[in-house]
Amino acid sequence: MTKSRKPLISRRKVLQYGTGTAGLLATGLVPGRGYTQQAATQTVNFQIGWITGGNQLGEVVAKQMGFYEQEKLNVVIQPGGPSIDGVAIVASGKFEIGQVSSSPSLMLAASQSLPIKCFAVGAQEHPYTFFSLGKKPVKTPQELVGKKVGIQATGKILLTALLKKNNIPEDKVEVVVAGADMTPLLSGQVDVFTGWLTNTTALKPLGKDRVDLRLWDSGIKLYALPYYATNDTLTKKAEMVQAFVRATAKGWEYANANREKAVDMLVKEYPNLVKADEVEAADVMLAYEFTSATKANGWGQMDMANWAEQIKVYDELKQFSAGAPKLEAVATTAILEATKDKRPKIG
Repeated sequence: MTKSRKPLISRRKVLQYGTGTAGLLATGLVPGRGYTQQAATQTVNFQIGWITGGNQLGEVVAKQMGFYEQEKLNVVIQPGGPSIDGVAIVASGKFEIGQVSSSPSLMLAASQSLPIKCFAVGAQEHPYTFFSLGKKPVKTPQELVGKKVGIQATGKILLTALLKKNNIPEDKVEVVVAGADMTPLLSGQVDVFTGWLTNTTALKPLGKDRVDLRLWDSGIKLYALPYYATNDTLTKKAEMVQAFVRATAKGWEYANANREKAVDMLVKEYPNLVKADEVEAADVMLAYEFTSATKANGWGQMDMANWAEQIKVYDELKQFSAGAPKLEAVATTAILEATKDKRPKIG
């Protein structure tokens, strides 16, 4: 994996940079040369919540194919990591656009009155999954009863939600807090282990005997990889966000039609990645980016009724210490509506 680096650039430095010669070049006004007709290129810092990799396949393609450049954007993918709070960075106005792993992060942020809002969704169905082995398969939520479930501390609320949705008392399942390594499942220390279906490299040790129980299929329909920005950005820089969506959608469309070429671009951007692993992962990732929902409504689509249901579920689980957020504070379809003719309808 790539090493994370500190992406923070002080706002004062950005402002100073913008008022110097570089700022004049960006606007097309250079001393002694007068105005040019070339439109300004905007730098868009795209803050992700993890170390860079295959989740950004479409964005890397859009960058290397010149799709962002065609929209007069210079998109800089800012890596995240354990010590980087991407939501806080974007909410502060330091960076323009962000992406988190799961939709609850944005609901919780809105409940705390952070001024950010989702404007598009990457993975239409959350890949979070409960894995078991053929010798002791768990194919339905009811079969979790009496089982030991290895789960990361941050994922425990997802198990709680699944159990509540399926009327299973929590004391009927033994929770074992674990890391990301699948060894506890392989060694028999637990009966079930959790992770993302898109993490194909981590799943390889489980072999073909693996049994998958997706959170989505169990009634908890969260979104994964939602894009977000501040209310100010969505209002005052709406055209910039629309341009980002148009180019990003084009990048994912190209990746879907040219998978190996797309992975070549990804590995070129991040040389630490292994091509064979990323080709396999791309097939899974793209199945989540393009579904029947995107075939009907275009890449990046989201259902506000689904958002409302997610808020309801988390409110029932008492996850909002400051009260449940209003739907309009969590997500907006304005950017999607403005780009509806430019987002590919495939799935």
